[in-house]
Amino acid sequence: MKNALLIIDIQNDYFPGGSHTLDQPENAGENAGKLLENARKIGMEIIHIQHIAVNDGADFFLPDTYGAEIHECVKPVGNEKIIKKNYPNSFRETELLTYLQAGQIENIVVCGMMTDVCVDATVRAAMDLGFSTTLIGDACATESRTLYGEVIEARGIHSGYLAGLTALGGLYANVITTEDYLK
Repeated sequence: MKNALLIIDIQNDYFPGGSHTLDQPENAGENAGKLLENARKIGMEIIHIQHIAVNDGADFFLPDTYGAEIHECVKPVGNEKIIKKNYPNSFRETELLTYLQAGQIENIVVCGMMTDVCVDATVRAAMDLGFSTTLIGDACATESRTLYGEVIEARGIHSGYLAGLTALGGLYANVITTEDYLK
């Protein structure tokens, strides 16, 4: 069984100074960088997912901006695959599924941003498409949100989504830490 590392939307706008800064993106980015370094070392297939916003009212990941560029902590090198997307689900209207199938990849290791949007949508779709998925929880990040006038902190959202993806005995993904994955 072949494996691939899927790095989702670790882009400049999510970091300090960007248009849509997340909670602790540096920590997630550092861990994603460790995963990327390991994947390069062992010769694992690497796929960078880059979100380009095309929807009306979008204020980050705008086409041809610094904010939409992949962050330096996971900057692609050589012939590493870059797939651009316009929706949260990395499979929707992209070549991701075809690319994975052509490479006979059955297992994907996922990290990225935001935990509760693009990462969640992609991991759930991957299960529906028959992939075995390992999600590296501490290599993901999100933001706080407001619901019914109450602020829900980023950490709670992040943990809740990770727990949901492990539902039913890990139906959607095996969720582990960077340290445990690299052992």
